[in-house]
Amino acid sequence: MAAIVHYPKDLGTTPRPLVVQLHGWHETCADRSAAAARDAAEQAEDWDAYAAASQKLFSWPCAPGTRPIANERGYDYLGEELAARGFIVVSIRANGINASSVSGDDNASARADLINKHLALWQKLNASGRGGLDGAFRDAVTGKAQRIDFRHRVDLNKVGTMGHSRGGAGVTWQASDRHQAQWPAGVKVRSVMALAPAYNVMTEDMAAYEITKTPVAVIRGTCDGQVGREALSFAADATAKSSAGFHRFEMRGANHNYFNTQWSPASGQVAARDDAGHDAAHPGQCTEPGGSTYETQLTEAGQRHIGAAYIAAFFQRYLTDDKKFEANR
Repeated sequence: MAAIVHYPKDLGTTPRPLVVQLHGWHETCADRSAAAARDAAEQAEDWDAYAAASQKLFSWPCAPGTRPIANERGYDYLGEELAARGFIVVSIRANGINASSVSGDDNASARADLINKHLALWQKLNASGRGGLDGAFRDAVTGKAQRIDFRHRVDLNKVGTMGHSRGGAGVTWQASDRHQAQWPAGVKVRSVMALAPAYNVMTEDMAAYEITKTPVAVIRGTCDGQVGREALSFAADATAKSSAGFHRFEMRGANHNYFNTQWSPASGQVAARDDAGHDAAHPGQCTEPGGSTYETQLTEAGQRHIGAAYIAAFFQRYLTDDKKFEANR
């Protein structure tokens, strides 16, 4: 149970909407030697060695002396943007789930449970200042304890969720009609953003993801190397009977990993990479793997800038009822 929190410098006296961010499936441990061994094993097609190296990269907790990959910190840019617009933002760590053997719909369910556990902590903190978050805040840079009075400052009747990759499946599952009864008392999820969501498209139980009462948006880049166009159609099917609103955006020249700074090459982080498809005949351009349509590839910063603009507009529309974004529906 760990998270990074962004919040307005002045919390004021009016309760603020809460946005929960959830990362997807990615390596958990910054083990450079294991990453190099895995690359070498892949080149040699030594799949036993590949599996052994992968196990080290997906351990939890990490081996002594090996730092964890802070996957939850990959959306700090988005948390800062939303906090500047008046939201309280909680980006939660799911490394324990990533390192587990839980897969398919059970994985989405586990991620939804994690969201609900965090929301329950915030419900108690907001109501009384007590519970598991009392005294648990630390400065992200210095690690020093911080006392922040969130009592009656969080509007848990206006919660938004954003999930990236497998996190997108998690937020869809958590918000589905079938699972709303599992929300903590006093919590109401009002909007769901599935960012390049990786769904279990082979599921036989579509009703488990069906959302008819909550606005949903889905974003996918045209150069996504990990999630296909089924992400858009799956989300459309899940909201086919919705009366609350469904928004679908294709981002030209965007890949999968650049939405998370920890997964992007410029970070220098272990296992960070550009997942888009490339061809020497199309310099500066990208496509989805196996694709034939090339787009000018967005830079890491450019992709995050555009993504943050869409995501912030979506949450402002549905958590603050800001109608100036209505034309973008």
